[in-house]
Amino acid sequence: MPAVQPPTVPPVTAPPPPQQYQQPAPPPGYHPPAGPHPPSLAHGPQQYPTVPPAATDLDESFLQPHPGTPLPPPPQARPEAPGVYQMPPHQQVPPYQQVPPHQQVPQQQQMPHQPPPAYHQDAAWMPDPSVPTAEEFARRRAARPTEQSATQGVRAVIARSSMGLVKLGPGRREQEMRRDVETVRRNFGGLRQVTVINPKGGAGKTVAVLLLAMTFGQRRGGYVLAWDNNETQGTLGMRAQQDFHSRTVRDMLRDLGQFKGAHGRVGDLSQYVRSQGEGMFDVLASDESATAGEMLTAGAFGELREVVSRFYKLIFVDTGNNVRAQNWQAAIDATDQLVVTMSARNDSAETAARALDHLEQTGRQRLVRQAVSVVSMPPTRKDIDLPAIERHFAARTRAVLLAPYEKLIDSGEPLRYGHLSGATKDAWLKIAAAVAEGL
Repeated sequence: MPAVQPPTVPPVTAPPPPQQYQQPAPPPGYHPPAGPHPPSLAHGPQQYPTVPPAATDLDESFLQPHPGTPLPPPPQARPEAPGVYQMPPHQQVPPYQQVPPHQQVPQQQQMPHQPPPAYHQDAAWMPDPSVPTAEEFARRRAARPTEQSATQGVRAVIARSSMGLVKLGPGRREQEMRRDVETVRRNFGGLRQVTVINPKGGAGKTVAVLLLAMTFGQRRGGYVLAWDNNETQGTLGMRAQQDFHSRTVRDMLRDLGQFKGAHGRVGDLSQYVRSQGEGMFDVLASDESATAGEMLTAGAFGELREVVSRFYKLIFVDTGNNVRAQNWQAAIDATDQLVVTMSARNDSAETAARALDHLEQTGRQRLVRQAVSVVSMPPTRKDIDLPAIERHFAARTRAVLLAPYEKLIDSGEPLRYGHLSGATKDAWLKIAAAVAEGL
């Protein structure tokens, strides 16, 4: 068997040494400048040789100003900073000019950066009257008449029976009613108080407060309060709808501390006022006990009014029979519109006239001139001197209006708006419109 020969291993040879970078040879005729600066950064003044046109593929003769013309010398490096490029003098930026000390602004007086001023209309600009404006475009909606059709009476029946083919406008009575509703619904611009007076009992003050509050609540909306400001025992709470509680103004006056400052919400106030449901208003009843304590003072009225004015826009105040009582006088001082009620009887009308005399003698002439007189009619007009009553109060007050007889009102039972007759609702709507005109 032949012997196995070991594999031949080639001899290990050392790798060739790395080639050193050889700097390319300078062009013919180039001599490095003398000095410590490297040739790549500092160049002495010399002429660069021109390349004849035949030595290149392209004609680059336009790069030279003129054959054989020396180029400007390259910039010289600063002696103190070897190897640092120095800009030639004709390209150097002049040093920053320092502001003299007397012209320098102190640091605390330097104003911070402010945004550019807002745009202001040129005072000299005048609109072209022939060009419409946006305001005129917006006013067209208020000036555009709305299409009206009858909703009451014979005209409405004809329109419904013709299946809409015949459209009739509202009659005179319906137009007046719509104007009254618009007057009641208009914005009064703040809190308003209507005070109803007549020192004689049974003159219709409480009924007037309830029916006015009902009418404004129905036609205008909530935020209406009927307040019994009787100095002793009042009947407003008895003629109104009952609620889940029987608290009165005395209870609220006792707990007035919880409404001081920013405290107190409308939910807390509901523990003292009585909601009237469909009437869309609330009632603040007076003390219904015949053995009540001391009479309410002017300060007590002011504190109560300050609280209720946070939650209501319109307040109707029922007054007592004593014109010298402090709370009676305080209510008159806070009145925006006065309403004088009376029955169509001479004694009731005479008591109302004497109350107006008292107000005029105490400096409230303007309140009397702007007042509204309401005369409640009896079941029959027999033995009443209605023309004399109308003449007297028409000469002293702004308006005199008649309230028709209503059996439900005469019964003394609690009043509901839905149970009133149409004639009573229309009459009190007209009375409410006359009251709203003074607000």
